[in-house]
Amino acid sequence: MRPRAPYFAWLLPATVACAVGPRYKPPEPSLPRAWQEAPAREAAAGALPLERWWTAFHDPILDSLVTRAVEGNLDLKIAAARIREARAARGIAAAAALPQVDVEAAYARAQRSDAVPPFKDAAPGSPTPFGPRVQNAFEAGFDAAWELDVFGGVRRDKEAALAQVQAAEEARRDVLVTLLADVARNYTELRAAQRQLEILEETLRSEQDSWDLAKARLEGGLGTELDSARAEGLLEATSARRPTLERQARQAIYRLGVLVGKEPGALLPELETAGTIPPEPPEVPPTLPSELLSRRPDLRRAERELAAATARVGVARADLFPRFFILGSVGRRSEDAGDLGSGSSQFWSIVPRVSWPIFSGGRIRANIRVQDARQEQALRQYEKSILTALEDVENALSAHTRERRRQESLRASVAANSRALDLATDRYTSGLESFLAVLDAQRSLYAAEDLLVQSEGNAVVSLIAVYKSLGGGWSPAEPSSPQAGSSSSTRNESPSGWRRSSASRP
Repeated sequence: MRPRAPYFAWLLPATVACAVGPRYKPPEPSLPRAWQEAPAREAAAGALPLERWWTAFHDPILDSLVTRAVEGNLDLKIAAARIREARAARGIAAAAALPQVDVEAAYARAQRSDAVPPFKDAAPGSPTPFGPRVQNAFEAGFDAAWELDVFGGVRRDKEAALAQVQAAEEARRDVLVTLLADVARNYTELRAAQRQLEILEETLRSEQDSWDLAKARLEGGLGTELDSARAEGLLEATSARRPTLERQARQAIYRLGVLVGKEPGALLPELETAGTIPPEPPEVPPTLPSELLSRRPDLRRAERELAAATARVGVARADLFPRFFILGSVGRRSEDAGDLGSGSSQFWSIVPRVSWPIFSGGRIRANIRVQDARQEQALRQYEKSILTALEDVENALSAHTRERRRQESLRASVAANSRALDLATDRYTSGLESFLAVLDAQRSLYAAEDLLVQSEGNAVVSLIAVYKSLGGGWSPAEPSSPQAGSSSSTRNESPSGWRRSSASRP
Protein backbone atom coordinates (compact mmCIF):
# COMPACT_ATOMS: atom_id res chain seq x y z
CA MET A 1 0.00 0.00 0.00
CA ARG A 2 1.31 3.46 -0.89
CA PRO A 3 -0.67 6.20 0.94
CA ARG A 4 -0.76 9.70 -0.45
CA ALA A 5 1.87 12.09 0.82
CA PRO A 6 -0.44 14.71 2.37
CA TYR A 7 -1.86 12.15 4.81
CA PHE A 8 1.40 11.17 6.47
CA ALA A 9 4.04 13.73 5.52
CA TRP A 10 3.56 15.40 8.93
CA LEU A 11 4.70 12.19 10.61
CA LEU A 12 8.04 11.88 8.82
CA PRO A 13 9.98 14.25 11.11
CA ALA A 14 8.83 12.20 14.08
CA THR A 15 10.32 9.02 12.65
CA VAL A 16 13.84 10.46 12.88
CA ALA A 17 13.54 11.57 16.49
CA CYS A 18 16.27 10.67 18.93
CA ALA A 19 16.00 7.28 20.57
CA VAL A 20 15.39 7.26 24.31
CA GLY A 21 17.68 5.43 26.71
CA PRO A 22 21.42 5.69 27.35
CA ARG A 23 23.73 6.18 24.40
CA TYR A 24 26.33 3.41 24.51
CA LYS A 25 29.97 4.32 24.87
CA PRO A 26 32.60 1.55 25.17
CA PRO A 27 34.27 1.54 28.60
CA GLU A 28 37.90 2.56 28.90
CA PRO A 29 39.34 0.32 31.62
CA SER A 30 42.63 1.08 33.30
CA LEU A 31 45.29 -1.50 32.46
CA PRO A 32 48.90 -1.92 33.66
CA ARG A 33 51.63 -0.77 31.33
CA ALA A 34 53.61 -4.02 31.46
CA TRP A 35 53.40 -7.56 32.76
CA GLN A 36 54.81 -8.40 36.16
CA GLU A 37 56.24 -11.68 34.86
CA ALA A 38 57.58 -10.44 31.52
CA PRO A 39 58.92 -6.89 31.06
CA ALA A 40 57.98 -5.14 27.85
CA ARG A 41 60.45 -5.59 25.04
CA GLU A 42 60.68 -5.16 21.31
CA ALA A 43 59.62 -8.00 19.06
CA ALA A 44 62.57 -9.93 17.63
CA ALA A 45 63.11 -9.82 13.89
CA GLY A 46 61.19 -12.56 12.15
CA ALA A 47 59.18 -13.37 15.27
CA LEU A 48 56.16 -15.54 14.61
CA PRO A 49 52.86 -13.70 15.11
CA LEU A 50 50.33 -14.97 17.61
CA GLU A 51 47.82 -15.72 14.86
CA ARG A 52 49.73 -18.91 13.90
CA TRP A 53 51.59 -19.66 17.10
CA TRP A 54 51.44 -23.47 16.78
CA THR A 55 53.68 -23.39 13.70
CA ALA A 56 56.52 -22.16 15.95
CA PHE A 57 56.87 -25.77 17.18
CA HIS A 58 57.74 -26.96 13.65
CA ASP A 59 55.76 -30.17 14.02
CA PRO A 60 53.92 -31.21 10.82
CA ILE A 61 51.69 -33.67 12.71
CA LEU A 62 50.55 -30.88 15.06
CA ASP A 63 49.90 -28.63 12.06
CA SER A 64 47.79 -31.35 10.47
CA LEU A 65 45.80 -31.91 13.67
CA VAL A 66 45.06 -28.20 13.94
CA THR A 67 43.82 -28.09 10.35
CA ARG A 68 41.54 -31.07 10.85
CA ALA A 69 40.23 -29.72 14.15
CA VAL A 70 39.24 -26.40 12.57
CA GLU A 71 37.43 -28.25 9.79
CA GLY A 72 35.69 -30.90 11.88
CA ASN A 73 35.36 -29.82 15.50
CA LEU A 74 31.74 -29.94 16.59
CA ASP A 75 32.00 -27.18 19.20
CA LEU A 76 33.17 -24.85 16.44
CA LYS A 77 30.25 -25.87 14.26
CA ILE A 78 27.82 -25.32 17.13
CA ALA A 79 29.27 -21.83 17.64
CA ALA A 80 28.86 -21.12 13.90
CA ALA A 81 25.22 -22.21 14.11
CA ARG A 82 24.70 -19.82 17.01
CA ILE A 83 26.01 -16.99 14.83
CA ARG A 84 23.43 -17.86 12.19
CA GLU A 85 20.77 -17.95 14.89
CA ALA A 86 21.78 -14.50 16.15
CA ARG A 87 21.76 -13.11 12.62
CA ALA A 88 18.29 -14.46 12.04
CA ALA A 89 17.15 -12.91 15.33
CA ARG A 90 18.60 -9.62 14.17
CA GLY A 91 16.49 -9.91 11.01
CA ILE A 92 13.40 -10.34 13.17
CA ALA A 93 14.25 -7.18 15.11
CA ALA A 94 14.94 -5.23 11.92
CA ALA A 95 11.62 -6.30 10.39
CA ALA A 96 9.73 -4.40 13.10
CA ALA A 97 10.89 -1.10 11.57
CA LEU A 98 9.42 -1.90 8.15
CA PRO A 99 5.82 -1.78 6.97
CA GLN A 100 3.98 -5.07 7.41
CA VAL A 101 1.75 -5.94 4.46
CA ASP A 102 -0.64 -8.90 4.27
CA VAL A 103 -2.51 -10.18 1.24
CA GLU A 104 -6.01 -11.36 2.09
CA ALA A 105 -8.82 -12.96 0.15
CA ALA A 106 -12.17 -14.03 1.59
CA TYR A 107 -15.58 -15.31 0.60
CA ALA A 108 -18.64 -15.11 2.82
CA ARG A 109 -22.24 -16.25 2.34
CA ALA A 110 -24.77 -15.03 4.92
CA GLN A 111 -28.50 -15.06 5.48
CA ARG A 112 -30.12 -12.27 7.47
CA SER A 113 -32.54 -13.16 10.24
CA ASP A 114 -36.32 -12.90 9.57
CA ALA A 115 -36.99 -12.34 13.28
CA VAL A 116 -35.52 -8.82 13.45
CA PRO A 117 -36.14 -5.70 11.39
CA PRO A 118 -36.04 -4.89 8.55
CA PHE A 119 -37.09 -8.39 7.46
CA LYS A 120 -39.44 -9.15 10.36
CA ASP A 121 -42.61 -7.72 8.76
CA ALA A 122 -41.68 -8.36 5.14
CA ALA A 123 -43.48 -11.07 3.18
CA PRO A 124 -41.37 -14.11 2.43
CA GLY A 125 -39.61 -13.73 -0.89
CA SER A 126 -40.55 -10.08 -1.27
CA PRO A 127 -37.81 -7.57 -2.11
CA THR A 128 -36.54 -5.18 0.57
CA PRO A 129 -34.66 -1.89 0.35
CA PHE A 130 -31.77 -3.56 2.13
CA GLY A 131 -31.12 -6.18 -0.49
CA PRO A 132 -31.82 -9.89 -0.46
CA ARG A 133 -31.83 -11.91 2.73
CA VAL A 134 -29.10 -14.24 1.40
CA GLN A 135 -25.96 -12.40 0.30
CA ASN A 136 -22.54 -13.34 -1.05
CA ALA A 137 -19.42 -11.32 -0.41
CA PHE A 138 -16.15 -11.66 -2.33
CA GLU A 139 -13.16 -9.66 -1.10
CA ALA A 140 -9.46 -9.44 -2.06
CA GLY A 141 -6.90 -6.85 -1.08
CA PHE A 142 -3.97 -5.74 1.04
CA ASP A 143 -3.78 -4.82 4.71
CA ALA A 144 -0.78 -2.80 5.87
CA ALA A 145 0.57 -1.61 9.21
CA TRP A 146 3.62 0.54 9.95
CA GLU A 147 4.86 1.58 13.35
CA LEU A 148 6.63 4.93 13.29
CA ASP A 149 9.62 4.52 15.60
CA VAL A 150 9.32 7.97 17.14
CA PHE A 151 11.05 7.22 20.45
CA GLY A 152 13.54 4.66 19.16
CA GLY A 153 12.32 1.47 20.80
CA VAL A 154 12.67 -0.46 17.55
CA ARG A 155 16.07 1.10 16.83
CA ARG A 156 17.37 0.16 20.25
CA ASP A 157 16.08 -3.37 19.74
CA LYS A 158 17.99 -3.53 16.44
CA GLU A 159 21.12 -2.26 18.19
CA ALA A 160 20.78 -4.98 20.83
CA ALA A 161 20.26 -7.66 18.19
CA LEU A 162 23.32 -6.49 16.23
CA ALA A 163 25.44 -6.50 19.38
CA GLN A 164 24.27 -10.05 20.06
CA VAL A 165 25.36 -11.08 16.56
CA GLN A 166 28.80 -9.64 17.21
CA ALA A 167 28.92 -11.30 20.64
CA ALA A 168 28.11 -14.65 19.00
CA GLU A 169 30.93 -14.11 16.50
CA GLU A 170 33.35 -13.35 19.32
CA ALA A 171 32.13 -16.46 21.15
CA ARG A 172 33.04 -18.54 18.12
CA ARG A 173 36.50 -17.01 18.04
CA ASP A 174 36.84 -17.80 21.72
CA VAL A 175 35.97 -21.43 20.95
CA LEU A 176 38.58 -21.37 18.19
CA VAL A 177 41.30 -20.07 20.50
CA THR A 178 40.43 -22.71 23.11
CA LEU A 179 40.30 -25.46 20.48
CA LEU A 180 43.78 -24.70 19.16
CA ALA A 181 45.21 -24.70 22.67
CA ASP A 182 43.45 -27.98 23.55
CA VAL A 183 44.78 -29.70 20.44
CA ALA A 184 48.35 -28.57 21.10
CA ARG A 185 48.15 -29.37 24.82
CA ASN A 186 46.81 -32.90 24.32
CA TYR A 187 49.35 -33.55 21.57
CA THR A 188 52.16 -32.41 23.87
CA GLU A 189 50.88 -34.55 26.72
CA LEU A 190 50.74 -37.53 24.35
CA ARG A 191 54.34 -37.07 23.25
CA ALA A 192 55.45 -36.55 26.86
CA ALA A 193 53.76 -39.80 27.94
CA GLN A 194 55.34 -41.65 25.03
CA ARG A 195 58.75 -40.26 25.94
CA GLN A 196 58.21 -41.33 29.56
CA LEU A 197 57.42 -44.84 28.28
CA GLU A 198 60.68 -44.87 26.32
CA ILE A 199 62.62 -43.87 29.42
CA LEU A 200 60.73 -46.51 31.37
CA GLU A 201 61.76 -49.19 28.89
CA GLU A 202 65.38 -48.07 29.01
CA THR A 203 65.28 -48.13 32.80
CA LEU A 204 63.72 -51.59 32.82
CA ARG A 205 66.50 -52.89 30.58
CA SER A 206 69.09 -51.40 32.92
CA GLU A 207 67.37 -52.85 35.99
CA GLN A 208 67.05 -56.20 34.26
CA ASP A 209 70.80 -56.15 33.65
CA SER A 210 71.36 -55.32 37.32
CA TRP A 211 69.16 -58.21 38.38
CA ASP A 212 71.00 -60.55 36.03
CA LEU A 213 74.28 -59.33 37.49
CA ALA A 214 73.02 -59.90 41.03
CA LYS A 215 71.89 -63.43 40.16
CA ALA A 216 75.21 -64.19 38.44
CA ARG A 217 77.17 -63.01 41.44
CA LEU A 218 74.87 -65.04 43.70
CA GLU A 219 75.51 -68.15 41.64
CA GLY A 220 79.24 -67.41 41.71
CA GLY A 221 79.27 -67.06 45.45
CA LEU A 222 80.09 -63.34 45.33
CA GLY A 223 76.63 -61.96 46.01
CA THR A 224 73.69 -62.48 48.30
CA GLU A 225 70.12 -63.54 47.80
CA LEU A 226 69.09 -60.21 49.37
CA ASP A 227 70.74 -58.32 46.50
CA SER A 228 68.90 -60.45 43.96
CA ALA A 229 65.54 -59.94 45.71
CA ARG A 230 66.07 -56.21 45.91
CA ALA A 231 66.90 -56.01 42.21
CA GLU A 232 63.80 -58.02 41.33
CA GLY A 233 61.62 -55.83 43.53
CA LEU A 234 62.91 -52.63 41.94
CA LEU A 235 62.33 -54.09 38.47
CA GLU A 236 58.71 -54.96 39.24
CA ALA A 237 58.04 -51.61 40.92
CA THR A 238 59.35 -49.75 37.90
CA SER A 239 57.36 -51.97 35.55
CA ALA A 240 54.18 -51.05 37.43
CA ARG A 241 54.47 -47.54 36.01
CA ARG A 242 53.80 -48.76 32.47
CA PRO A 243 49.97 -49.11 32.62
CA THR A 244 49.59 -45.57 34.01
CA LEU A 245 51.67 -44.04 31.23
CA GLU A 246 49.91 -46.12 28.58
CA ARG A 247 46.58 -44.93 29.92
CA GLN A 248 47.69 -41.30 29.74
CA ALA A 249 48.85 -41.75 26.15
CA ARG A 250 45.62 -43.43 25.09
CA GLN A 251 43.48 -40.76 26.75
CA ALA A 252 45.36 -38.04 24.88
CA ILE A 253 44.83 -39.87 21.56
CA TYR A 254 41.14 -40.36 22.27
CA ARG A 255 40.75 -36.71 23.19
CA LEU A 256 42.48 -35.58 20.00
CA GLY A 257 40.13 -37.79 17.98
CA VAL A 258 37.10 -36.06 19.49
CA LEU A 259 38.64 -32.61 19.01
CA VAL A 260 39.01 -33.20 15.27
CA GLY A 261 35.38 -34.34 15.09
CA LYS A 262 35.95 -38.10 14.78
CA GLU A 263 35.45 -41.15 16.97
CA PRO A 264 37.99 -41.48 19.81
CA GLY A 265 40.03 -44.28 18.22
CA ALA A 266 40.26 -42.74 14.73
CA LEU A 267 43.79 -41.37 15.30
CA LEU A 268 45.29 -44.48 16.96
CA PRO A 269 47.08 -45.76 13.82
CA GLU A 270 48.57 -42.32 13.25
CA LEU A 271 49.59 -41.36 16.77
CA GLU A 272 50.49 -44.66 18.46
CA THR A 273 54.02 -44.44 17.08
CA ALA A 274 56.14 -42.56 19.58
CA GLY A 275 57.30 -39.07 18.68
CA THR A 276 59.28 -36.30 20.28
CA ILE A 277 57.92 -33.52 22.45
CA PRO A 278 57.54 -30.39 20.27
CA PRO A 279 60.53 -28.12 20.92
CA GLU A 280 59.42 -24.83 22.39
CA PRO A 281 60.39 -21.54 20.73
CA PRO A 282 63.24 -19.66 22.38
CA GLU A 283 61.11 -16.67 23.46
CA VAL A 284 57.56 -15.84 24.40
CA PRO A 285 56.09 -13.32 21.91
CA PRO A 286 56.21 -9.82 23.43
CA THR A 287 52.86 -8.19 24.07
CA LEU A 288 51.40 -5.43 26.21
CA PRO A 289 48.40 -5.65 28.58
CA SER A 290 46.57 -3.04 26.52
CA GLU A 291 46.53 -5.43 23.55
CA LEU A 292 44.26 -7.88 25.37
CA LEU A 293 41.16 -5.72 24.80
CA SER A 294 41.46 -6.11 21.05
CA ARG A 295 43.02 -9.57 20.95
CA ARG A 296 41.09 -11.74 23.39
CA PRO A 297 37.71 -12.79 21.97
CA ASP A 298 36.16 -13.32 25.42
CA LEU A 299 36.78 -9.65 26.27
CA ARG A 300 35.38 -8.52 22.95
CA ARG A 301 32.33 -10.70 23.54
CA ALA A 302 31.81 -9.25 27.03
CA GLU A 303 32.00 -5.72 25.59
CA ARG A 304 29.41 -6.54 22.93
CA GLU A 305 27.11 -8.08 25.54
CA LEU A 306 27.41 -4.84 27.52
CA ALA A 307 26.41 -2.91 24.38
CA ALA A 308 23.38 -5.17 23.93
CA ALA A 309 22.33 -4.73 27.56
CA THR A 310 22.63 -0.94 27.22
CA ALA A 311 20.43 -0.94 24.11
CA ARG A 312 17.77 -3.01 25.89
CA VAL A 313 17.49 -0.28 28.51
CA GLY A 314 16.35 2.03 25.70
CA VAL A 315 13.86 -0.58 24.51
CA ALA A 316 12.34 -0.73 28.00
CA ARG A 317 12.20 3.05 28.40
CA ALA A 318 10.51 3.51 25.03
CA ASP A 319 7.46 1.73 26.47
CA LEU A 320 6.80 4.81 28.61
CA PHE A 321 6.00 6.88 25.52
CA PRO A 322 3.25 6.76 22.89
CA ARG A 323 3.50 4.45 19.91
CA PHE A 324 2.39 5.73 16.51
CA PHE A 325 1.00 3.51 13.76
CA ILE A 326 -0.32 3.96 10.26
CA LEU A 327 -2.87 1.29 9.37
CA GLY A 328 -4.40 0.93 5.96
CA SER A 329 -6.07 -1.39 3.54
CA VAL A 330 -6.88 -1.39 -0.16
CA GLY A 331 -8.73 -3.96 -2.22
CA ARG A 332 -11.91 -4.99 -4.01
CA ARG A 333 -15.24 -6.14 -2.53
CA SER A 334 -18.31 -7.32 -4.43
CA GLU A 335 -21.28 -9.65 -4.20
CA ASP A 336 -20.30 -11.24 -7.50
CA ALA A 337 -16.83 -12.60 -8.15
CA GLY A 338 -17.01 -11.34 -11.72
CA ASP A 339 -17.35 -7.74 -10.51
CA LEU A 340 -14.02 -7.75 -8.62
CA GLY A 341 -12.27 -6.46 -11.72
CA SER A 342 -14.45 -3.37 -12.00
CA GLY A 343 -13.42 -0.05 -10.50
CA SER A 344 -16.68 0.30 -8.62
CA SER A 345 -15.70 -2.55 -6.27
CA GLN A 346 -12.52 -0.84 -5.08
CA PHE A 347 -12.15 0.33 -1.49
CA TRP A 348 -9.32 1.76 0.63
CA SER A 349 -8.71 3.21 4.07
CA ILE A 350 -5.90 4.96 6.00
CA VAL A 351 -6.07 4.96 9.79
CA PRO A 352 -3.39 6.78 11.85
CA ARG A 353 -3.40 5.36 15.38
CA VAL A 354 -1.71 6.29 18.65
CA SER A 355 -1.30 3.90 21.58
CA TRP A 356 -0.08 5.17 24.96
CA PRO A 357 -0.13 3.00 28.09
CA ILE A 358 -1.61 5.04 30.93
CA PHE A 359 -1.78 2.39 33.62
CA SER A 360 0.12 -0.90 33.56
CA GLY A 361 0.40 -1.69 37.24
CA GLY A 362 4.07 -0.64 37.37
CA ARG A 363 5.10 -3.27 34.80
CA ILE A 364 6.95 -0.84 32.51
CA ARG A 365 9.01 0.82 35.24
CA ALA A 366 9.76 -2.56 36.78
CA ASN A 367 11.05 -3.75 33.42
CA ILE A 368 13.24 -0.63 33.19
CA ARG A 369 14.74 -1.49 36.57
CA VAL A 370 15.32 -5.06 35.38
CA GLN A 371 17.19 -3.87 32.29
CA ASP A 372 19.21 -1.34 34.34
CA ALA A 373 20.29 -4.15 36.66
CA ARG A 374 21.21 -6.37 33.72
CA GLN A 375 23.26 -3.57 32.22
CA GLU A 376 25.16 -3.19 35.48
CA GLN A 377 25.72 -6.95 35.59
CA ALA A 378 27.11 -6.85 32.05
CA LEU A 379 29.42 -3.98 32.99
CA ARG A 380 30.72 -5.79 36.08
CA GLN A 381 31.12 -8.97 34.06
CA TYR A 382 33.21 -7.05 31.52
CA GLU A 383 35.41 -5.65 34.28
CA LYS A 384 35.74 -9.09 35.85
CA SER A 385 36.66 -10.61 32.48
CA ILE A 386 39.48 -8.09 32.10
CA LEU A 387 40.88 -8.89 35.53
CA THR A 388 40.59 -12.62 34.85
CA ALA A 389 42.39 -12.18 31.53
CA LEU A 390 45.23 -10.30 33.19
CA GLU A 391 45.45 -13.02 35.82
CA ASP A 392 45.52 -15.74 33.15
CA VAL A 393 48.45 -14.11 31.38
CA GLU A 394 50.43 -13.47 34.55
CA ASN A 395 49.89 -17.04 35.76
CA ALA A 396 50.84 -18.52 32.39
CA LEU A 397 53.99 -16.37 32.13
CA SER A 398 54.94 -17.22 35.71
CA ALA A 399 54.44 -20.95 35.15
CA HIS A 400 56.44 -20.94 31.93
CA THR A 401 59.34 -18.92 33.32
CA ARG A 402 59.69 -21.06 36.43
CA GLU A 403 59.29 -24.35 34.56
CA ARG A 404 62.23 -23.43 32.35
CA ARG A 405 64.31 -22.73 35.43
CA ARG A 406 63.25 -26.09 36.84
CA GLN A 407 64.40 -27.80 33.66
CA GLU A 408 67.94 -26.52 34.15
CA SER A 409 68.12 -28.05 37.62
CA LEU A 410 66.60 -31.33 36.42
CA ARG A 411 69.11 -31.61 33.57
CA ALA A 412 71.93 -31.18 36.05
CA SER A 413 70.26 -33.77 38.30
CA VAL A 414 70.04 -36.31 35.45
CA ALA A 415 73.72 -35.82 34.60
CA ALA A 416 74.78 -36.21 38.24
CA ASN A 417 72.64 -39.30 38.81
CA SER A 418 73.95 -40.88 35.62
CA ARG A 419 77.52 -40.45 36.86
CA ALA A 420 76.51 -41.82 40.27
CA LEU A 421 75.04 -44.96 38.68
CA ASP A 422 78.18 -45.59 36.67
CA LEU A 423 80.33 -45.19 39.79
CA ALA A 424 78.05 -47.36 41.92
CA THR A 425 78.01 -50.13 39.31
CA ASP A 426 81.81 -50.09 38.95
CA ARG A 427 82.34 -50.16 42.70
CA TYR A 428 79.82 -52.97 43.14
CA THR A 429 81.41 -55.16 40.47
CA SER A 430 84.78 -54.48 42.13
CA GLY A 431 83.39 -55.52 45.51
CA LEU A 432 83.88 -52.04 47.01
CA GLU A 433 80.21 -51.16 47.39
CA SER A 434 77.00 -52.96 48.30
CA PHE A 435 74.32 -53.64 45.73
CA LEU A 436 72.00 -51.30 47.59
CA ALA A 437 74.05 -48.36 46.27
CA VAL A 438 73.44 -49.52 42.70
CA LEU A 439 69.70 -49.83 43.30
CA ASP A 440 69.51 -46.40 44.88
CA ALA A 441 71.42 -44.89 41.97
CA GLN A 442 69.13 -46.56 39.43
CA ARG A 443 66.04 -45.42 41.28
CA SER A 444 67.33 -41.85 41.51
CA LEU A 445 68.34 -41.72 37.85
CA TYR A 446 64.96 -42.96 36.64
CA ALA A 447 63.12 -40.50 38.89
CA ALA A 448 65.29 -37.61 37.62
CA GLU A 449 64.82 -38.58 33.96
CA ASP A 450 61.08 -38.98 34.42
CA LEU A 451 60.82 -35.59 36.11
CA LEU A 452 62.85 -33.99 33.34
CA VAL A 453 60.52 -35.33 30.65
CA GLN A 454 57.51 -34.15 32.65
CA SER A 455 59.13 -30.74 32.97
CA GLU A 456 59.79 -30.56 29.23
CA GLY A 457 56.15 -31.35 28.56
CA ASN A 458 54.97 -28.90 31.22
CA ALA A 459 57.12 -26.15 29.72
CA VAL A 460 55.48 -26.60 26.33
CA VAL A 461 52.02 -26.82 27.91
CA SER A 462 52.66 -23.63 29.90
CA LEU A 463 53.82 -21.91 26.72
CA ILE A 464 50.60 -23.00 25.01
CA ALA A 465 48.73 -21.49 27.96
CA VAL A 466 50.59 -18.23 27.34
CA TYR A 467 49.52 -18.21 23.69
CA LYS A 468 45.94 -18.98 24.69
CA SER A 469 45.81 -16.32 27.42
CA LEU A 470 47.09 -13.73 24.92
CA GLY A 471 44.28 -14.62 22.49
CA GLY A 472 46.52 -16.31 19.95
CA GLY A 473 44.93 -18.24 17.11
CA TRP A 474 43.05 -15.56 15.21
CA SER A 475 43.75 -12.10 13.84
CA PRO A 476 41.95 -9.11 15.40
CA ALA A 477 43.39 -6.80 12.74
CA GLU A 478 41.62 -8.31 9.74
CA PRO A 479 38.65 -6.21 8.54
CA SER A 480 35.09 -7.43 8.83
CA SER A 481 33.08 -8.38 5.80
CA PRO A 482 30.55 -5.70 4.82
CA GLN A 483 27.89 -8.38 4.30
CA ALA A 484 26.78 -8.85 7.86
CA GLY A 485 24.06 -11.25 6.83
CA SER A 486 26.40 -13.67 5.11
CA SER A 487 27.64 -16.69 6.98
CA SER A 488 30.36 -17.60 4.50
CA SER A 489 33.04 -16.11 6.72
CA THR A 490 32.27 -18.71 9.38
CA ARG A 491 32.99 -21.55 7.00
CA ASN A 492 36.03 -22.82 5.16
CA GLU A 493 38.45 -21.28 7.62
CA SER A 494 41.87 -22.82 7.59
CA PRO A 495 44.99 -22.33 9.71
CA SER A 496 46.76 -20.80 6.73
CA GLY A 497 44.81 -17.58 7.16
CA TRP A 498 42.13 -17.00 9.75
CA ARG A 499 39.22 -14.85 8.66
CA ARG A 500 37.01 -13.00 11.04
CA SER A 501 33.30 -13.68 10.85
CA SER A 502 31.55 -10.79 9.16
CA ALA A 503 30.20 -8.11 11.46
CA SER A 504 29.41 -4.45 11.38
CA ARG A 505 29.27 -1.93 14.16
CA PRO A 506 26.07 0.01 14.78
